[in-house]
Amino acid sequence: MAQITAALVKELREQSGAGMMDCKKALAENDGDLEAAVDWLRTKGLAAAAKKSGRVAAEGLVAVKAAGTKAAVIEINSETDFVARNEKFQQFVGDLAGVALEVGTDVEAIKTAAYPGKSKPVGEVLTDNIATIGENMNIRRAVILEVENGLVATYVHNAVADNMGKIAVLVALKSDASEEVLAGLGKQLAMHVAAANPASLSEADLDPELVEREKQVQIEKAKESGKPMEIIEKMIVGRMRKYYEEVVLLNQVFVMDGESKVSDVIAKAAKDAGTAIELTAYARVEMGEGLEKKEDDFAAEVAAAAGV
Repeated sequence: MAQITAALVKELREQSGAGMMDCKKALAENDGDLEAAVDWLRTKGLAAAAKKSGRVAAEGLVAVKAAGTKAAVIEINSETDFVARNEKFQQFVGDLAGVALEVGTDVEAIKTAAYPGKSKPVGEVLTDNIATIGENMNIRRAVILEVENGLVATYVHNAVADNMGKIAVLVALKSDASEEVLAGLGKQLAMHVAAANPASLSEADLDPELVEREKQVQIEKAKESGKPMEIIEKMIVGRMRKYYEEVVLLNQVFVMDGESKVSDVIAKAAKDAGTAIELTAYARVEMGEGLEKKEDDFAAEVAAAAGV
């Protein structure tokens, strides 16, 4: 049997939102398999569906740079949040968003590109900043969205400076509508994405493995009701419809009004503008998303409560 460590219990709690003792039991029942434990908790009604991994830990900033039909977001990590509030660091992050817009998403290409206003490549300026500020920094990733005609709108949630913060969103709208119309709609859609954190743009874009995993969880939950299989099959159809409404952007309820579907909001905007508007892509970049969390006092709390 796999060893159930405090770190593993902590990770399961963060992913599932379930209580620590329930997490410990789930891991014990599934031989330490994290994904199986999440599914076990869900079949018992102890955890909600995970839209995306929530392991957000590293410090730093994300920043956006837009130019009409094209926009970029870049993530730069630091060791502490204190550095993220440093004006020199913020200037560096903002400048690199502009570099990414010009160069592309390849991190190595960004590092070798000329730094704005300096006779040095970005990589050398990064090294200089590490030495000056006294903390390690890392250019982690960049994302670019572009449309042939229309607008790529940007939004930064809880911005700490102009166009930078902890969560950045890009929304690509293909349309002949005016920039004013697209900018207003794009900002609202980007704010929705920041809040709702969808897993995909449409049902077709959703990872088939996620869909199958969700279906199996719902089947197991439905079986516990004791109902006949023909009734269970109908239950699954309804539950999967609800799942799509929770994780697919176009199917989600628009957070701005709490009633309309996102797809209907776009359709109405297109009707009002007198021309088609298509949401072709979106990107949501949360600072530190997917990186392993640093150890903190919570680990001790987990160990004490879970007895591991």
